Amino acid sequence: MRLLHTSDWHLGRAFHRVSMLGAQAEFIGHLVTTVRERAVDAVVVSGDVYDRAVPPLAAVELFDDALHRLADLGVPTVMISGNHDSARRLGVGAGLIGRAGIHLRTEPAACGTPVVLADAYGDVAFYGLPYLEPALVKDEFGVAKAGHETVLAAAMDRVRADLATRAPGTRSVVLAHAFVTGGEASDSERDITVGGVAAVPSGVFDGVDYTALGHLHGSQTITERVRYSGSPLPYSFSEADHRKSMWLIDLDAEGAISAERVDCPVPRALARIRGTLEELLADPRFVHQEEAWVEATLTDPVRPAEPMARLSERFPHTLSLVFAPERAPDDPDVSYARRLAGRSDQEIAEDFVAHVRGAGPDAREQAVLRDAFDTVRADESVREVAR
Repeated sequence: MRLLHTSDWHLGRAFHRVSMLGAQAEFIGHLVTTVRERAVDAVVVSGDVYDRAVPPLAAVELFDDALHRLADLGVPTVMISGNHDSARRLGVGAGLIGRAGIHLRTEPAACGTPVVLADAYGDVAFYGLPYLEPALVKDEFGVAKAGHETVLAAAMDRVRADLATRAPGTRSVVLAHAFVTGGEASDSERDITVGGVAAVPSGVFDGVDYTALGHLHGSQTITERVRYSGSPLPYSFSEADHRKSMWLIDLDAEGAISAERVDCPVPRALARIRGTLEELLADPRFVHQEEAWVEATLTDPVRPAEPMARLSERFPHTLSLVFAPERAPDDPDVSYARRLAGRSDQEIAEDFVAHVRGAGPDAREQAVLRDAFDTVRADESVREVAR
């Protein structure tokens, strides 16, 4: 069976205020063409179909168009909700849509109920594990501690239990939306840290033939059988070096896999350039970045006049301007934002405690802070779904 693995479409998302709807529509066309021309037997979409719980109408219309085009091909599609999606909204009409061969899996309780497809060698069971917000699903899975690893492990126990009841030789595919240990994050994924831990070990998915992951935006191979497709389009300049693609997976009669990357259309190259304003305007080595979407970091010791307007004369698609004067790290003029760059909410809070009290929080106080951040994040998830 030949599978096309994709994820993280983020329909409705902009790139630094530039609408990506046209590029997203081009990707959908490319996806449909790939399915048709490469004789794909099933499409798997591993979450974050939309960029937010209540997407704009244009994004919903594009999603509707994608469903119709995939259904017209007669190729089954299995799709899960991600942490950006409203699972309840995405799952509306799932029963009816399933009759057209588009199988939406958005209910945590249904993790152990697969979509079963067949090829010449027998059945392939597709298990959809939507994004599992630990605080919201721990009761469903009967786990005492709300953590990503515990709820995913409980969901996979259901998968393996169902698989054990099926005919010998039944092959299996799991779709999941999670941060798996060994994956490399970018700046455009929403933080899903719980209790100070975001990542789960890849061993959670042992026992299935292929795990199609979503959440991280870079295409990555965690193990031969556990892979991220990555997002089909860039959503931050941290993805400037990404090769945007989908995975074409061939699953043989014994469950062995072979994998091929299928490149996605590139709407415009991304470039990160750095130097003084005069260097950026004059240096010939930047000629290849003149038509790219540009993030320019200016190192001038004093902020120059009208930097964006002047940069745009050479780089008309400049979208981001960063000021980073070359100063020593302990210089009092180093900005607050730069001092906080790369630090988690937990670390910032602990630093604040140390600043006002003279000593950092002890283990009990660290736990209180973690619980507070987890509660706020879970509450935000509940309110977003309820909107």
